[in-house]
Amino acid sequence: MKLRIFTEPQQGADYDTLLTVAKATEDLGFDAFFRSDHYVAMGDADGLPGPTDAWITLAGLARETRRIRLGTLVTAATFRLPGPLAIQVAQVDQMSGGRVELGLGSGWFAGEHAAYGIPFPADKFARFEEQLAIVTGLWATKLGDTFDFDGQHYQLRDSPALPKPVQDPVPVIIGGTGPKRTPRLAAQYASEFNVPFHSIEDSAASFDRVRAAAATYGRTDELVYSNALVVCVGDSDAEVARRAAAIGREVDELKTNGLAGSPAEVVDKIGRYAEIGSSRIYLQVLDLKDLEHLELIAAKVQSQL
Repeated sequence: MKLRIFTEPQQGADYDTLLTVAKATEDLGFDAFFRSDHYVAMGDADGLPGPTDAWITLAGLARETRRIRLGTLVTAATFRLPGPLAIQVAQVDQMSGGRVELGLGSGWFAGEHAAYGIPFPADKFARFEEQLAIVTGLWATKLGDTFDFDGQHYQLRDSPALPKPVQDPVPVIIGGTGPKRTPRLAAQYASEFNVPFHSIEDSAASFDRVRAAAATYGRTDELVYSNALVVCVGDSDAEVARRAAAIGREVDELKTNGLAGSPAEVVDKIGRYAEIGSSRIYLQVLDLKDLEHLELIAAKVQSQL
């Protein structure tokens, strides 16, 4: 089981804060640093000092880190055109020496689109599917060949399909619990399937649907299965309660819906996710100033996996 640190910068974090957390992620032996791709804070957070762009952030971190994987969970297909997105991700992959992963989703938060003048089309999923085909198709095109695509929403003609990423291919992560279209797209395009913020039982059902879809599409390679869960660990009940209060959550709710409690409790629950086939857990860290939290997780949770 690999643990990855997953941040939500739209809730209020500048680049320097993210850099500090990413360096701690690397120093403490975690597998990866991931971030969301949002432009507006959610809930009661004020979002100050304002949003940071996911791929600009990751480009900076690519030059400031050496080992950890870097990626999004997930980039919204509504935010970017597929051709420029393929260029951006390939360039950051080059800048990192081949450590980038692309989580891509259809986009869902209408409010942030309205806030920054980003179109929010009704047919988001169809556009998302075409984006997957284009981004992966551009990367897969051989040097010297060109790429064409004639879709309902996007058309490409004689694209040189450059630049190429270091990795061949860049890992693509698709997530969600949709029962039909999501498993099909994961089987066709993803190297990893992620279930965010769901129970062990719901995750197992989603994993099984993707496994069935992969068999239907004749996948010969095994997908990686993963989960994203909020984390809140403490050496004592008081420490757990303090950390829960700092992120505006209740301990009992966190224990039900995330990874919360003592290190032993969290190790046990991670083990139950491992039993259904999950091999990566994205730890949603909501208090980015509490580096002692990361140190505790590294010392007493990660070391036991």
